[in-house]
Amino acid sequence: MARRKKQTEKRDEDTLVDIVEVKDSAQSFLDKNQGLIFGALVGLVVIIGGIFAYNNFYKGPRVQEAANQLYQAQLQFEKDSFALALTNPGGGFSGFEDIIGNYSGTPAANSAKYYAGISYLHLGNYDQAISYLNSFSPAGDLLPAMKYGALGDAYSEKNQMDDALSNYQRAVSSSDNGMLSAYYLKKIGLFHEKNQDFAKAQEAYKRIKTEFPNSPVGSDIDKFLARVNAK
Repeated sequence: MARRKKQTEKRDEDTLVDIVEVKDSAQSFLDKNQGLIFGALVGLVVIIGGIFAYNNFYKGPRVQEAANQLYQAQLQFEKDSFALALTNPGGGFSGFEDIIGNYSGTPAANSAKYYAGISYLHLGNYDQAISYLNSFSPAGDLLPAMKYGALGDAYSEKNQMDDALSNYQRAVSSSDNGMLSAYYLKKIGLFHEKNQDFAKAQEAYKRIKTEFPNSPVGSDIDKFLARVNAK
């Protein structure tokens, strides 16, 4: 199975914290870490696909075909051509939606659910984003956190803040990756600041400072702590 991935905050944080800041943070994170995130997705297709084909040899060609179909849609996704990636990536290849429908049960179809969810998140169709993300079955250390984090973003856009917060909390608890955990802890802190619950915001920021001081978020967490301590 071919391996092919070369993937490709910030408003003034001294102003009133609002949901737009959280949204901008999410976009920044995706832009800076596409290689890490989508490399994990490709690895999921390759590893699980190999096991699947080994255990079900007669289904191997379908697994391979699904992975091949995924490639062109991934290219459109990486160019931020989300609508094309979903339905018409070009060259006679299937978009994420058709891959999900036509290759159900394959690792590529599962990965396409994540891609589709993120695509719809970018396009502003949050209900579709939530539906696809909920159907995605993540594996490993990075992908569960990315699933729940994206769900948190979608729910926040719908102003369903309890659901957003619970998903950000699941993102923190589902990964041992310090970069991801610190990132979503910061989002939790921002949410509590928006709700003027400065004690809980301080708790989230202190956890970053204590547990993840060397993460990108941890490097400047002192100014967030200073901000809530001044309230």
